[in-house]
Amino acid sequence: MAVSAASLRSLIGRRASFFSAMIGMLCVLAELCFLLPDLFVTPEALPHYVANLHVFRAILQGSILATFALGLVGIVLMPGSRRALFGLVFGSIAILMGGWDAQPLDVDTPRGLAAGLDYFILELLILGLVFVPMEALAPLRPARILRAGWQTDLKHFFVSHAGVQLLSFATMIPAQMAFAWAVQLHFQQAVAAQPLWLQLIEILLVVDLATYWVHRAFHQVPWLWSFHAIHHSSLHLDWLAGSRMHVVDVLVTRSAAFLPVFVLGFDPRALYAYLVFVSFHAVFIHANVRWRFPFVRWVIATPQYHHWHHTSDEEGLDKNFAGFLPLWDVLFGTAHQPDHWPQRYGTDKFQPPETYLGQLAYPFRRKGEATPYG
Repeated sequence: MAVSAASLRSLIGRRASFFSAMIGMLCVLAELCFLLPDLFVTPEALPHYVANLHVFRAILQGSILATFALGLVGIVLMPGSRRALFGLVFGSIAILMGGWDAQPLDVDTPRGLAAGLDYFILELLILGLVFVPMEALAPLRPARILRAGWQTDLKHFFVSHAGVQLLSFATMIPAQMAFAWAVQLHFQQAVAAQPLWLQLIEILLVVDLATYWVHRAFHQVPWLWSFHAIHHSSLHLDWLAGSRMHVVDVLVTRSAAFLPVFVLGFDPRALYAYLVFVSFHAVFIHANVRWRFPFVRWVIATPQYHHWHHTSDEEGLDKNFAGFLPLWDVLFGTAHQPDHWPQRYGTDKFQPPETYLGQLAYPFRRKGEATPYG
C-alpha cells in the first residue's frame, strides 16, 4: 500500500516525539540516580555502576543528545507536538541537573532499602528501544504506541521494577523462614558446583514447574482469580501489557519462583543469567508481533503460545499456563496451540477498573462475591 509523503512525515514525527519524551523522562530519572544514589540506586548494583561509571555517563550523554535530536525532528515534522516539547523540556532539565557529568552527592554512607529507580530506567529504556520498533516492523494487529491503557500499564511496570528490592524482601523473607528446615548445605554446594549452563537449565525447569501450578491456581481458585484477573484485563496485548499485574499476584508468583532456588542453592551467576533471560522473554511473549516460530513453539513459549492464554475465546480458556516451557502444559493436559491466532483478549464477562488504584482495590471490593470467570 502506497504511503503519502504527508502520512510518512506524520508517522516519523509521532515516533520521534514519543521517543524524545520517553528518553527525556528517563534522563531526568537517571540524574536523580547520579545525584542521590543512596535513595534511588539498588545497593547491590551500586559497586558495579561505580566501577563502570564512564560507561553509564556515556549512555546518559547519548540519551540526552538523542532526546534533543528526536525532539527537534518531532517539532519540525509535527509543529506544536506536545510530546516533542516535553522531550526538549526533559532534556533541558537533565542538563540543568548536571548532565552526563553529574556527581553523586554521597556513595559511601550505609544504605538500607533503596527505591531501585536504576532498574526501572534501564529496563524501560532497553525494552522500549527493542520492542517498540519490533512491534512497528512486524505487528500482529495495527496498534498505536500509546494505545488505551498504556498509562496504567506503565504504572504497573514502574511499581514492579522500581520496587524490585522491596518486593524481593517481601517474597524472600517468608520463604526463608518457612523452608529453612529444607536447606542442606552439602547438597547446595553440590548443586552450585555444577556447570553454569546445566544450572541454568535446572533453574528454568524447577522454577517454571513451580510457577505453572501457582499460575493455574490463580485461574481455578475464585479468590485468587480476583487478583489475577487484573493481568487478563488488557484488551490489547503488547510488550507493556504483560506488566499489568496486581501486587499480590506479583508477590505470590515471585515467592513460588524463589522457593526452589532458595532450597536448591544455585550459583548466583546462573541465577542472574536466568533473571536476565526470563525478564526479556516474559515481555516478548506478550508482544504484538506476528511471528509464529513453527519449529520451536512446542519447546519454548512464544508470543502465539502465550496469546492463547490471554484470549477470551472459548477454545483458549484455561490453557497454556507455563511461562517458558510448554512441556508442563503438554504433560498436564492444558496445552493449546492451533495454527491460527486468537481473535479476542481480556475478560469478557466483566471488566475491572482501568485506573491503577482502581485495579489495586478491585479484589478487596468484591465483598465476598466471586469475580466472574472468563
